[in-house]
Amino acid sequence: MQKQCLECGEKIVGRIDKKFCSDACRNAYNNKINKDSKNLIRNTNNRLRKNYRILETLNPNQKSKTSRAKLIEAGFDFNYITSIYTTKAGTIYYFVYNQGYLPLEGDYYALVKREN
Repeated sequence: MQKQCLECGEKIVGRIDKKFCSDACRNAYNNKINKDSKNLIRNTNNRLRKNYRILETLNPNQKSKTSRAKLIEAGFDFNYITSIYTTKAGTIYYFVYNQGYLPLEGDYYALVKREN
């Protein structure tokens, strides 16, 4: 009895435990199965990447100040962060990887870069 590729149905030649005729079929099959969960992850990573680039652009010198309007105009999404840091004094910084922001009075934000 000949085994058939799970993706395209072609005859499989080679090892007895092979499930796919090629790497392309294996990748296509797995991409189809994981499509929904990968889509959520891809969209989340894209938002985080965009937020990171915006903070990096507006904060070239490790520390700066900007307005909420400027962040929103650039496309920043405040719903996507990677961590929150609370100082001993109770000040809360929001981070996208190593780029962070601190809400200030009057719709302004202090931008900071955390050193490793």
